[in-house]
Amino acid sequence: MYDCYNRQINYLRISVTDLCNLRCTYCMPEEGIAQIPHADILTLEEIRDITAAAVGLGIEKVRLTGGEPLVRRNIVGLVEMLAAIGGIKDLAMTTNGILLGRFAESLKKAGLHRLNVSLDTLDEDRFRATTRCGELREVLRGLEAAKAAGFEGTKLNCVIANSTSEPDARAVAAFGREHGYAVRYIRRMDTGSGSFWTVEGGDGGHCASCNRLRLTSNGNIYPCLFNDIHFSVRELGIEPALRAAVGNKPLSGHRSKNQFYSIGG
Repeated sequence: MYDCYNRQINYLRISVTDLCNLRCTYCMPEEGIAQIPHADILTLEEIRDITAAAVGLGIEKVRLTGGEPLVRRNIVGLVEMLAAIGGIKDLAMTTNGILLGRFAESLKKAGLHRLNVSLDTLDEDRFRATTRCGELREVLRGLEAAKAAGFEGTKLNCVIANSTSEPDARAVAAFGREHGYAVRYIRRMDTGSGSFWTVEGGDGGHCASCNRLRLTSNGNIYPCLFNDIHFSVRELGIEPALRAAVGNKPLSGHRSKNQFYSIGG
C-alpha cells in the first residue's frame, strides 16, 4: 500500500489493551484511566482477522503494544494466531518487562520474533518513583528470561527528558553494551501540544518516511500518532477502514487528543 505521498505503508502497530500494570509519570495519571468498556475491546479473533486483511494489503511488520500487552488475557494465544498468518516478516512486541519473566518462553514458542523492553533507569529508587509501582528487578529478570528463551535482537526503549547525556540514559547505554542490547532513546512527547521528536536509534518520528498505521484496542485505525483522524473497522469494515487510513494519512503530525497508553506510542 502507498499513501498520497508515495510512502509505502507496511507496518501495523496493534494496541491490544488500554490497561497497564504501571503508572509511569510521563504516560499515565497516578489514579489510572477511565477504561474502555470490555464490550468495546476487540476480541483476539477480530485482531487476527484485521491483521490478516492488513497483511493481504501489504503489511509486513506487526508490533503488539498496549497499554501493556502482557496484561491482555491469552496474549500468547494471540501471538500464535498472528504467527500463523503468512506474510508477516517481523512480529514484535513492546513491553514494560514486568511480566516478561513469566511469558518469555511461551511467547517465543508461540512465534514472536522480537522484543522491545522499556528501561529508563538502572536506579531502583528512580525506577520505582517513575513507574509509581514497578520493581526494576522484575524487568531485569524478564530480560534474562527472554535471552534464555532464545530471543535475539532485543532492544531497550529509554525515555529521556532532553538528552542522551543524562545520567540515567548513560547508565542504560552502558547496560546495553554490556548485555548486547541496542538502545532506542525516546524523548518525552506531548500529543496535545504537538511536541514530538525523532527517536534516536530507531525510525519513529521521521514523518517523511513514516510507514505506520495504528490499531487501537477498540477497533479504530489511526494513520498518524499526532492526528485525531481515525477509521473504525466495525463501522466501515476492515478493508475499507484500512484503505481509508492509508488514503488519508497526513504528510506530518501536528497534535492529537490521544494518549500513548491508548494508542500504543
